[in-house]
Amino acid sequence: MIFKQETQILKCTFEKEHFSKVKAAFKDRWPVVYIIEDDEKGQAYIGESTNICTRICDHWNNTERRALKNIYIIFNKVFNKSVILDLEAFLIGYIVADGKYRLQNGNGGQHVHNYYLRDEYQREFRHIWQLLQDEGVVRHGITLLENQDLFKYSPYKILNLDQFNVAVQILTDLKYDLGNNNQSRSFIIDGGAGTGKSILGIYLLKLLIDAKSSPAWTAEEEALDENLSYIIGHLSPNLRVGYVVPTQSFRETLKKVFDGIQGLDSKMVLSPEDVANSGEGLYDLLIVDESHRLRRRRALFNYGSYDKANKTLELDEEATELDWILKKSRYQLFFYDSRQSVKPSDVEALRFFSLSQQEDTRNYKLTSQMRCKGGNDYIEYINNILECQQEEMLTFGSSYELLLFEDVEDMVSAIKEKNNKMGLCRNMAGYAWPWKTHKMKLSKIQKEGLYDIEIENKYEVNNAHKYIWNTTQRDWINSENSINEIGCIHTTQGYDLNYAGVIIGWEIDYDPINNIITVSKDMYQDAKGKEKVDEKILRNYIKNIYATLLERGMYGTYIYVCNESLRDYFKRFFTFVPHRTKG
Repeated sequence: MIFKQETQILKCTFEKEHFSKVKAAFKDRWPVVYIIEDDEKGQAYIGESTNICTRICDHWNNTERRALKNIYIIFNKVFNKSVILDLEAFLIGYIVADGKYRLQNGNGGQHVHNYYLRDEYQREFRHIWQLLQDEGVVRHGITLLENQDLFKYSPYKILNLDQFNVAVQILTDLKYDLGNNNQSRSFIIDGGAGTGKSILGIYLLKLLIDAKSSPAWTAEEEALDENLSYIIGHLSPNLRVGYVVPTQSFRETLKKVFDGIQGLDSKMVLSPEDVANSGEGLYDLLIVDESHRLRRRRALFNYGSYDKANKTLELDEEATELDWILKKSRYQLFFYDSRQSVKPSDVEALRFFSLSQQEDTRNYKLTSQMRCKGGNDYIEYINNILECQQEEMLTFGSSYELLLFEDVEDMVSAIKEKNNKMGLCRNMAGYAWPWKTHKMKLSKIQKEGLYDIEIENKYEVNNAHKYIWNTTQRDWINSENSINEIGCIHTTQGYDLNYAGVIIGWEIDYDPINNIITVSKDMYQDAKGKEKVDEKILRNYIKNIYATLLERGMYGTYIYVCNESLRDYFKRFFTFVPHRTKG
């Protein structure tokens, strides 16, 4: 252990007459992190400084800060500037998720800095969190918070260098366009699963909202990058912005997240239809998450509302939700991944490619893997297997657990066991079974012993394994009974899980003679998902669905395969777990 000095926390009332206590303790100007808070108001500010005596006087001159009651100063003689910047970012991220306070902080400048012995310092950060918990400053343990959506999608999340560089470039370009009075511009940020598209989108929105509502805050943020500070200070204070999420489940989740963030509001989270029906006037900027799920007029459940939106916008009947966004905004940020297009109703990749090639479109790329501990190598591995281009088995050591189960119930039970230990583990499947319990209440399903998915039990005759699909389409992963249900692509796309269990159904198989993945349109049970789609295109959709499901797990993925030929093919690439017999 590197710490010869123990971390200490000094508490005092945030009143000017008490500042002498701080000056006496920190006359030597140690680097510190501090929390100014008011328990009753539920407000806090977190900062760092190498001159806390001057810093608290600056805060006292800020009306918003002066209204707070107490200050906690965290210090350790081995902490340097790099450490306190990291600790500040750590505390901001977890305190937001803790939910006790709404932070007065802006979110600019938070990105990863590597420094000597960072891993050891971060272990000390966890000890500091426990000290704050003992003091009553924070309420919940770190493990619990790490599973919260408010932590995962927080605009205070520390950006990796890849994300931060893209953020700086986008804001620089946006500032240039605003300054030159360009009438419109599309920005396309291309990134695969787990590259942090949602985090970056929410980060940018929060940055712009803070700039719009209180531009003066930037002068007070020492950690804010100079370039960002300049950009934010010169953005129009009258910007009208919105955050568009095409899929219902993920949209409901982000609405809850936005309600927990100072300066954000669930009303900012929009469906494409909300945009179309937003009345006169344009949005200055729309940030579109999961834009590969924007729809076109094909294989829809409700053509009436779709056609009405096109009529309202005076667009052609065949116009897409992408066209709605372009029509209703000056600037658009599209976070996009063509490999996550999973239905014929999704806007075609060719349409996005065409947009990306236009002269007035700016293009960016996210490449660093943030979700999966197996990294980009794991993502490439899964895609190569599904494309039948992988030649040998890869393992990912202790960083990522990848198992293929002989028995589906063994896999489902293993995910439940993981969930009991660490939370946020779920089972999912492809659309190989009809949704017989659709719109039924859980109580009715349980009372009548109903089920959707039935898979043969090879070891107990007349005792098939039976499961139900997700009983809600809104924020399913966080719903009470989700661990006892099987999620689908539409209730899991966009989410992070600790461990993912994936049932690969009867609709997908492997042809060993031609070395290709095959699909069965008859076995695929998503009626709208296969409507007027030829088998080649359907094959791509189904492979995209399974790639997306197999990329949800941060620490591991467990797999069960229904078809024997595909299971044998997968055995070449995944550690096989035989059925565990009782007794």
